[in-house]
This record gives sequence, C-alpha cells and structure tokens, in this order.
Amino acid sequence: MERPAPAPGARGHVGTRPPTYDAEPTALPAADPDDLDDLVADTVLDGARYGACTLRAVSVRGDSARYRGEPRRDALLTARFGTGEHALLLVAMATGARATPGAHRAAAEACHWIGRAVGRSHARLVEDIRDGRRGDLKSGLHRLTDRSLGKLRASASEQGVGPGEYAASLRCLLLSADPGCRTRVFFGVGPGGLFRLREGEWQDIEPQVSEVKGEPVLGFGSPPSETPEGDRLTMDLGIPTPPSPYEPAPEPPREPFRFRTSVARPGDTLLMCSGGLADPLRGEPELGEYLAERWSRPDPPGLAAFLADSQVRVKGYADDRTAAAVWEA
Repeated sequence: MERPAPAPGARGHVGTRPPTYDAEPTALPAADPDDLDDLVADTVLDGARYGACTLRAVSVRGDSARYRGEPRRDALLTARFGTGEHALLLVAMATGARATPGAHRAAAEACHWIGRAVGRSHARLVEDIRDGRRGDLKSGLHRLTDRSLGKLRASASEQGVGPGEYAASLRCLLLSADPGCRTRVFFGVGPGGLFRLREGEWQDIEPQVSEVKGEPVLGFGSPPSETPEGDRLTMDLGIPTPPSPYEPAPEPPREPFRFRTSVARPGDTLLMCSGGLADPLRGEPELGEYLAERWSRPDPPGLAAFLADSQVRVKGYADDRTAAAVWEA
C-alpha cells in the first residue's frame, strides 16, 4: 500500500529572488531601564475556537525593523467579552505612523481604547450582530471608533506633538460565539486588507473609499455632526480648543470610516491584515497562491504553522505584518 505524499512544508519566501534582509531577527530595540513596560516583543501569537469558527492571530516585526533594531509599529489585541453563546470576540490591530518615535505606543493605545469601548458595549453589539441590525452596528461602531481615535489625538496634544506624529490606523473584527451566527463584522480606519478565501480563490472584500459614506472620523479629520443614520455625535472628548482663530489646530489627514458585514459559508477563511501583509498579497500573486493552498486544507493550521505561513517573505516588502484569520467549520 502506497503512502500518500506528504504535504509540502512552509516556504521561507516567494518570488524570483530572496529578500535582502535576514530571515530572522538581527537587532533588539534600545531599552530604557526605567521604562521597561515600553518594550514590544518581536512576535505575538494567539488563537481560539468558538462556535463555528477557529481564530488565528499574529503580529510580527518586519524585516526592516528587525535589521535596524526598531520596535514593532503594529499592535494586536485579541479579547473575549461575555460568556457562552452570548460572548463576543474582538480582534483589533493598529499600525503607528511611520518614522515617529512613539509609533508603537500609539498603536497599542488605539487597540486598548477600542477594546475598552467594545467591551463596555458588548451585550448590545452581540444582540445587533445576531439580529442582523446592520444600520445600528455601523452607527454604533462608528461612534466607538470616533471616541477611541479622538482620545489618541488628545494624547498627542498632551504630549505636545502634532496629531500626525502620534496616530495609528485601526482595523477590527467582531465574531459572535453563537454557533448559529455566521455574521462577521469588520470596521476600522486606515489602510490594510480584508480578504475572503472561498473554494480556493481569494476575494478582496476591503471596503473601498468610494463605498464609504459619511465624514472622516475624529482624529483623522473634521468630526461629523451626525452619522448617516441620523445619530448626533455630541460626546466631549476633552480635546483642547485652539487659543484663537489665528492659531488653528493642525488638521490631520482625513481617513474614512470603513465597515462591512459578511455572512460566512462553511469552508470559508476570512483574513484581516495590516498593510504589511495586504500589500504583498495584492502585489505578488505567488504569495496569494501559496497561502490559498496552505489555508484551503480541511483543518485550520496550528499556531506554529500559521506563524510560519504569515511570515513568508517577498522581496520589496519589509514592514511589520499583523494578521487575523477565521476558519469556518
């Protein structure tokens, strides 16, 4: 009896040439002995299984940062709020502004603030997801994102730096632990990727700017007076006002709020990622083909296998990579 051929192992890189940088970390970031809490691990890995889905999440320092001894600018938060079928799973990832000294702190703060906001509202969010109240979800999550990024801007003001110097993109995924609920909710601000692997083929389902309705969110432009659903935004974020009309507060770049709900089918894999993985996925077809083959197998990968797959390198792409993938049973 012939044994089946073993599945091919993980690859170090795709493309015609290997990347310039070493495949493994080279230099550690500089440490302050009086502020060791500011250190960021090179790699964070997490996972879980609830209801009909299996979650894998990872954040890895990019080749460039590993070589230069810079901290990972990407932050990752995975959290469960509630218990049983009423639990809500949150995956939040953020990327700090490039070439700014506090980028890793801004990313971590963005994740923690949205985590607190979602956690305090999780019971209502679970009901809205299970009942399919898309309008309520969109307006509610828009407000929570406004508040979280507004606090980030206020923190920049307290530190005496411009809002563009202490800022972060933010991308989130909400999953119900109810096995009968297959609605997956994405929301956030800033670049990155949202992809669905269905029947062996990748679908790019990132909400495009042309699809986004409404004004930019706080911290990334002028605050909207109300949401598209008519809800007034009247919260006081404690952001200092300019002392006079002749010294206006600097305007940060405008970024729209992105939102999408999708109903998963058995066998689907949903991937949310930062630009560090989204860019090579869109720019190097071989990477998409490789991950499609690896992630279309009957069983989800283990944590170690997911880490290996997520850091397959492509020449010309050396940023941090943060990814969360959900396999549907």
